[in-house]
Amino acid sequence: MFSIFIRCSALWLGLLLAVPVQAGIVLNTTRVIYQAQDKEVSLVVHNSGSGEILAQSWLQAESEKIAPADLPFAITPALARMTGNARQMIRIIYAGEGLPADRESVFWLNVQEIPQTARENELQIAIRQRIKLFFRPQGMRGDPLKAAQELQWRVQGGQLEVSNRSPYHVSLIKLEARQQGKPLFSADSQMLAPLQSLKLPMRPATSGKPVELRFISINDFGAQEPYLAQVVADRTVQAERTDVRTD
Repeated sequence: MFSIFIRCSALWLGLLLAVPVQAGIVLNTTRVIYQAQDKEVSLVVHNSGSGEILAQSWLQAESEKIAPADLPFAITPALARMTGNARQMIRIIYAGEGLPADRESVFWLNVQEIPQTARENELQIAIRQRIKLFFRPQGMRGDPLKAAQELQWRVQGGQLEVSNRSPYHVSLIKLEARQQGKPLFSADSQMLAPLQSLKLPMRPATSGKPVELRFISINDFGAQEPYLAQVVADRTVQAERTDVRTD
């Protein structure tokens, strides 16, 4: 029993002595908007640690059936060696064809730190940053900054229904539906694709009384815009911008 205690103590001591040697990578944006008329877009990766790292970058489709190598984009450099506190520009170039021309397409941009060989009693942690890249074709109708305001909401059949009739993606966080203070529905996040409609299940509501809907939209610049709507059964409404933030 005593020998087991010694071995366990040594194991815990080893874990306590293991300390991170890298602070990780930081991106200078929370999302990338690629306008089709632009030859390329770029972002900056910052190695906030003191040690040398390799930064690997790649794009990923929402569908796992599409391999990164099959996407119509090139990323350069795909692999970059970065010294401590260094910054590296990452360029993304569209091949010019292969994506819908009448609506946005969305991808995940991954930037991952590949640690160098660790010394004894040092714990190295691989850090990956993951943000969305929206490819926006030319000549699309509507204003992307108004897409959240133009969502169509209604309550029908005990469900909260939302329809995005725009050609843009709409990113929402902190969705909440209440009736007379009683919570009926909540979700941390939800993204609506262009021309997509969703049915969100709610708890039972009192017939004839309005449902208060609150949500926050994330715009092109990563800013949070709060919205509020009073939704009455079988009536389609749009939410209005409000200065009151949901917590």
